[in-house]
Amino acid sequence: MENIALIDSFSEFKDDKLIDRVTLMAILEDVFRSALKKKFGDDDNFDIIINPDKGDLEIWRNRVVVADGEVEDSNQEISLSQAQKIEPDFEVGEDVSQEVKIIDLGRRSILALRQNLIAKIHEHDNTNIYKQFKELEGDIYTAEVHHIRHRAVILLDDEGNEVVLPKDKQIPADFFRKGENVRGVIEAVELKGNKPSIIMSRTSPLFLEKLFESEIPEVFDGLITIKKVVRIPGEKAKVAVDSYDDRIDPVGACVGMKGSRIHGIVRELGNENIDVINYTNNVQLYITRALSPAKVTSVKLDEENKRAQVILRPEEVSKAIGRGGFNIRLAGQLTGYEIDVYREGVEEDVELTEFSDEIDAWIIEEFAKIGLDTAKSILEHDISDLVKRTDLEEETINEVIRILKSEFED
Repeated sequence: MENIALIDSFSEFKDDKLIDRVTLMAILEDVFRSALKKKFGDDDNFDIIINPDKGDLEIWRNRVVVADGEVEDSNQEISLSQAQKIEPDFEVGEDVSQEVKIIDLGRRSILALRQNLIAKIHEHDNTNIYKQFKELEGDIYTAEVHHIRHRAVILLDDEGNEVVLPKDKQIPADFFRKGENVRGVIEAVELKGNKPSIIMSRTSPLFLEKLFESEIPEVFDGLITIKKVVRIPGEKAKVAVDSYDDRIDPVGACVGMKGSRIHGIVRELGNENIDVINYTNNVQLYITRALSPAKVTSVKLDEENKRAQVILRPEEVSKAIGRGGFNIRLAGQLTGYEIDVYREGVEEDVELTEFSDEIDAWIIEEFAKIGLDTAKSILEHDISDLVKRTDLEEETINEVIRILKSEFED
């Protein structure tokens, strides 16, 4: 009865819904074997019998009877006189099985055994959680805001699993309140020590792709294929789509009548502007579509260096570049080409890098960020506009313009 009472003290684990009875019994045996090995030096000669229906556990130690005074290993051998106290008719050479009461292991051993059992069950649960979420990597997941920290939001799902949404994985416009549900994509699952670390992302291009799958039936059914997604989270995104069914307009199906289908996705992403583009193997046409809403006059490709010279009418240049240079940057990421914009009708121009002996490289880089990489592309803009669109001081811009003007005056 002593053993049953001790096993009953572990009932909180026995009734744990996260672990089946068979697994619990296996863990119990493993834990008791560790305790036996620690106390007796070896556990090979012990039988552990577990009755899962009764919740009972029996431990039997098997030893060989040897003559008195000839015991060399007290764990493996028992003297004749000691054996005959168990059964008076034992003889030398016979096997003796003697039950070991858990209480005989000692109070310290029982406390250690219990702690070991708790650790083993937590380890088992954590392994199961890790496997469960590892299979969910790349899928959309919903969890509730539990705690808001400076660098991350801690979420809990319906089963109490902790999901972390780091600050850099949040859309800039995101604002969370405790108790509200948050959707994101499971980006990474790792074991840190024995504890699973589950990272959610709302900035990943995969999140946008999965939103298309969940919101647009033709994408979910495979009638429309998403070829590539690029994003500047919370600002702008471009999605290239294709369909092998000529009867389906992939862009129209994704956007919906008056944007009805894509509206929910845009709202989920904090009003991120989403351009849906028809994919094509024709690179020049693909680049033209990627620069939408700008209308491109012509495209000249440098296949070897993966660069494209795009000619546009002057009034289309700002559309191609977009606010903050987002449009041209995303078009380059979508197509895999470095895109250089040139104005139609401008015959003579000079690359800004040609002035590197007079203009610092970081200043040239600031202009390049907004798609201005030639002398005339800068000279065509107002100084006030350049101050707004770059991180440069007005004095610096005036000096650059003076240098550029002198080139053409010469």
